[in-house]
Amino acid sequence: MHAVPNPAQAPGASWSVADVQARATAIGDCVERVIAGKRDVIDTAITCLLSDGHLLIEDVPGVGKTKLAQAIAAAIDGEVRRIQFTPDLLPSDLTGVSVFNQRTSTFEFSPGPLFGNVVIGDEINRASPKTQSALLEAMAERQVTVDGQTRTLPRPFMVVATQNPIEMEGTFALPEAQRDRFMAQVEMGYPAPEAEALMLDRHAALDPLDTVSPVATVDDVQAMIDTVLAAHVSGAIREYVVTLAAFTREHRQVRLGASPRAALQLLRAAMVSATLDGRAYVTPDDVRRLAPVVWSHRLLVDSSDYQSRHIAGEIIVEALASIPLRR
Repeated sequence: MHAVPNPAQAPGASWSVADVQARATAIGDCVERVIAGKRDVIDTAITCLLSDGHLLIEDVPGVGKTKLAQAIAAAIDGEVRRIQFTPDLLPSDLTGVSVFNQRTSTFEFSPGPLFGNVVIGDEINRASPKTQSALLEAMAERQVTVDGQTRTLPRPFMVVATQNPIEMEGTFALPEAQRDRFMAQVEMGYPAPEAEALMLDRHAALDPLDTVSPVATVDDVQAMIDTVLAAHVSGAIREYVVTLAAFTREHRQVRLGASPRAALQLLRAAMVSATLDGRAYVTPDDVRRLAPVVWSHRLLVDSSDYQSRHIAGEIIVEALASIPLRR
């Protein structure tokens, strides 16, 4: 890994809102040199990182899904681990195994690829439900249990999973329990013509990741997370989030509404939004801005898979329009 030049904060030092805002902007600028023209997607990924969440990217091949995760890891000088999901992948291929050492006559644990700061799960829907379920404990509790022993994962820990929406043969739908563990789902989309031309000019002869130098350390990111989670949230804001969640659960088109975990993750995402806007307190606009991003993939609606996320987004917009904030 590259050394981080002149870190703004020493390990253990407290961070101000302005410190977090400036460093998050630097991380975003760094990633944008690799993924041009997608600042909104980059900002969503940084929101997931700073709220201790995970990101699901659904889009066609070749639009930069994996590069985005690799660029984030490079920007924070973190360890990136990549898992190519296939139908024959086993849970132990993710968590690691205990291997017998003949020299010492003891079993030694060999960590799997989940032991990284940014874990890329390529084509996650190609793995069997049994293997997908191996991620549940890691994503929710930042630990894995192997042979009855619990092992803590590195911090920060973020899963960036990708899936291809147009190639369905040989794939398995993600269980609702697993979708609920992703803080946000985004689509990369094709770049604008200007951004694509810039990419061809800059990156035709070299890998853009080779030009990335870290602008933060993993210790910096953990300190930033601690600062974000200290943002003030009023009782009215908490009640607003609970009421929005209840609206989705009671809607006539929804079979499974926003869970308590979804409400908590929306609140955490709003705390990141407030901090990155230079505030130490959350406003209703923070909640309203992020609700569609954080909740659209979680709602189970009565429609085809192709239309479900669009309808879920409309239901969330309906909830935001119908429920006033009680002051």
